[in-house]
Amino acid sequence: MRYLSIITVIDDHSLLSGDLENYIGYGVIISMLLLFLVVMLVLLRTFKVLTRIALRSQGLTNEQIEAEMNPVKPKKDKKAKAEVWNKILSLRPLSEEKEMLIAHDYDGIQELDNPIPAWFMWLFYGTIIFAVGYLLNYHVFNTGPLQYQEYKTEMAQADIAKKIYLSKAANQVDENTVKLVHDPVAIAAGKAIFVQNCVACHGPNGAGNVGPNLTDDYWLHGNKISDLFKTVKYGVLTKGMPTWEKILSPKQISDVVNYVKSIHDSNPPNPKAPQGVKETEKDDKLASN
Repeated sequence: MRYLSIITVIDDHSLLSGDLENYIGYGVIISMLLLFLVVMLVLLRTFKVLTRIALRSQGLTNEQIEAEMNPVKPKKDKKAKAEVWNKILSLRPLSEEKEMLIAHDYDGIQELDNPIPAWFMWLFYGTIIFAVGYLLNYHVFNTGPLQYQEYKTEMAQADIAKKIYLSKAANQVDENTVKLVHDPVAIAAGKAIFVQNCVACHGPNGAGNVGPNLTDDYWLHGNKISDLFKTVKYGVLTKGMPTWEKILSPKQISDVVNYVKSIHDSNPPNPKAPQGVKETEKDDKLASN
C-alpha cells in the first residue's frame, strides 16, 4: 500500500495547473522553432563559406568572388516601360510631337493632331451598346420592369410584410395591452365570432339569455375593454362562463370584446333585466385604428 501511494503521487499532475502545462508546452514549441531557425542560418552561412573556398581554389580574386556571390541586378529600362504604357493608352511619345503639329495656328497657338485613345473609343462604343440593350430590354421587349413597376411590386411586397407583421403583433395582445378600436374590419370579425360562439348565452343581439345583457350600462365584471378581455379569456366558471383562451386567439378575443363594446346602447328588443353594477364608458380610451 505504501508503494501504491507513492506511485499515485507521482502520476498525479495536480502539482501543475492546466494553464502552466500549456505555457510550458508553448515554450518548448517556440524554443524548437528558434533552434531550427538558428540551425538554418548556420547552414546558410556554412554554404557561403564553402562556396567562397571553392571559388578561391579555382583561382578567382576577391572581387570576382564578390561579383559571383552578389551579382548586380540589371535595372529595368524606364523607356521600355513608358513605351508599353503609351501603347496601352494609345498615346504617342513626346519625341513625335513635331510630326503631329497641324499646319495652321491661331495667334501663335498650334494644335496637335493627336487621335483619341483607343480605350476611350472602346468605352464610348460600350456605352452605345449598353444603351441599345437597355432600350430593348425595358422599352421594346418589356423583359425588365420599369421604375414605376418596381415601385408597385415593392409596395405590394411591403403591404404583405406589413399584414404578416400586424397579424403576429395582434396575437401578442393581452388584457394589459388590449385597446378599444372602432375599426369596421375588427368589429365585423368580432361579430362573426360572437354569432358563432356567444349567441346561445347572450342572444343574437347581445340582449341576454342565460348570460347577462351586454348592451346596457350594467356589468358583472367591469365594463373596461381590459375587463371584458379578461372575462372572455379566463371565463367565470362559477357563473357558467367558459374559458376561451384555448379556443380563440388573442386577436379573436380582442375583436369579439370590441364588438361587444360596439353594441352598447343599441337597445335590442326584449332585453334581459339589468345585472351587476351600473358603470359609465368614461374610462375607456379610443385607440388609433
